Formats: sequence, C-alpha cells, structure tokens
Amino acid sequence: MISPHILQNIIDTYKSITQKEIAIIDRDFEAPPNFPQEFDDYKAIDGDIYFKLSGEFVLVVRGDDDDAFRVGKLAAFHIESLATTHEERLSRDTFIRNLLLDNLLSVDINDRSKKLHIENAARRVVYLVETEADSGTVEILRGIFPDIEKDFVTVVDEAGIILVKELAETDGPDEIEQVAHAIVDTLSAEAMSRARVAIGSVVPDLKNVSASFKEARIAQEVGKIFEAEKQIVNFEKLGIGRLIYQLPLSLCHVFLNEMLQDFTLDDIDEEMFFTITKFFENDLNVSETARELFIHRNTLIYRLDKLQKLTRMDLRKFTDAITFNITLMVDRYVTYRERSTM
Repeated sequence: MISPHILQNIIDTYKSITQKEIAIIDRDFEAPPNFPQEFDDYKAIDGDIYFKLSGEFVLVVRGDDDDAFRVGKLAAFHIESLATTHEERLSRDTFIRNLLLDNLLSVDINDRSKKLHIENAARRVVYLVETEADSGTVEILRGIFPDIEKDFVTVVDEAGIILVKELAETDGPDEIEQVAHAIVDTLSAEAMSRARVAIGSVVPDLKNVSASFKEARIAQEVGKIFEAEKQIVNFEKLGIGRLIYQLPLSLCHVFLNEMLQDFTLDDIDEEMFFTITKFFENDLNVSETARELFIHRNTLIYRLDKLQKLTRMDLRKFTDAITFNITLMVDRYVTYRERSTM
C-alpha cells in the first residue's frame, strides 16, 4: 500500500473539493458490526458507502446518494491506480537493487526484465548522488526522472542515491554530464543542498549495470581524495587519480620515502602550497602565476628556489613538476586511506 502521508493528502484534497466526509479505514478493526466480510466493489450500509481497496482497507464516504457514490468511486480508482504504480515501482526497485549488487544470474536478469517490461539491450549509465539533505532527495530525483520503465532511482547503502539512466542512441559524453548538472542544480534549488554526482561508464545492457555502479563508486572515492571541490566526477575522466587509487599502501609508502627522504610535506607552509597550486594551474608559467598571485616575478622565483632546496626538485622543470605533483597525490591518497580505516 502507498504511504499513509500520501493517502492522507488524497483524502484531504477530495474533502476540500467535494465537501464530502471521506476516510480510509481498516475493516478488521474500525468497520461497523454489520459490515460484511466479503463484498463486491462497494456496499451501502447505514447511510454510508464503503468501497473496497487493495489489502485490508476500505474507503468510506458519508451519505448514500449519487454524489457520494461518484466521489467514492473516483477516489477509490485514484488510490488503486497509485497503489498499482507503487507496487510496480517496488518490484522494479527490488530488481534494480539486486542487479546493482550482482545478486542475479544472467538467465534471471533476462526473465525478470521481460516480466517487468524493462528493455534489456539499452544503453545505460549509473549516477551516484551524495547530498547533505536529510530527506526528500529520492522523491526529488524521481520527479526529475519520472519514467519508471526507463530510469530507476534507488538506494542500496549509505554511499548515496543511485540513478540508473537509460540513454538515447545519440547521447554522448556531453549529454551524460548535462544530466549530472541538472541533478546538482535541482537539488540545490529544491532541497537547498549541495550535491556531488559520480558517473560510471556507459554499458550496453542490464547485466553490465553493476559494472557501471562499481565505477561510479570508484569515481566517488577518487573525487573525494583528489578533486574534493568538484561536484561532478566522471569515472572516464579520473586520469592519474584512478591509477594511484589502485596502488597498495605499502607501495605508496615506499614511493613517499624515496621522494621525500629527510623532509615531510608538513614542512611546507600553506602559502607555499597555494603558490605551488597556482604554478601548476598556469602550466609552470612563472609570469602568469606571479600576476595571479599579485607578487613580483622575483618573489615567485625565490619561493620556487626555497622549495627546491627543501625537496631537491625544481618545479620549473617539467619532470620535477610531474614527480612532485604525483608525490602530493600519493600522500593525499595515503592520508585518506589511513584515516578511513581508523
């Protein structure tokens, strides 16, 4: 049965529009003594009309005239239609959850998708949505993607809300990221919440949806480590971050010991880190970096010389810059992994 909150909204709306007394009761406990155990679609008793609903519930309208009958019939049809849609969504939701978690065999996937009228051979991609909102996000996302035969919004664990989106044949990378932007913008406007969206790869059929989900999870984690400021992270655009994420911690420690030797990254102050970040953003261009930092070119050179004495790496040289940047990323990854295991 659909939620009591939705049912109450329906009842209140019918009361307001029709000015009729209308309610939903549990016939096992609230029905009058002469209420029959079995009856057809409706039954008039003691000046009220009772309409059968799914399960152990009955819709009752005060009055036994034609108006009361029409109001009750319409309300019962409305509620039953919503209940049918709800049951279909629950069945599809269970199927999609098992699909994402690799709990289905290929033969089961084919069989269940046919029964649920879900196209098997369709291009799909998984979006993993994290939000600061306490509640309501799932319904907002279902409002954005209302086609329950093509797009599925569900939750399998605390990692976030999952959208399995069916794509058109012409949809490419731009269209896929536009969906992510729409999610971020809508949640910002309607839920007043900052959202992060991780995107998996496009897969050709249902049996590969779980692979796209796993990739979205990796993108989510890699994004937190290396691109925390970004709200949209795509698995196919993770670059070197994905490679570092797959390294064992023991190998990372060996690399850091080799690169850092007798100093630590804690020896570098915040101002120097900001300078390094800007220098990398400007493709090692000294003049442009100095301009953006509002400092003299010689001041920037002095800072780079100071860093070179500390690290033995000259960031003005491409090879040293790449090595130092990878060192920063590996250190960030190690810190993240060690904190997450505490």
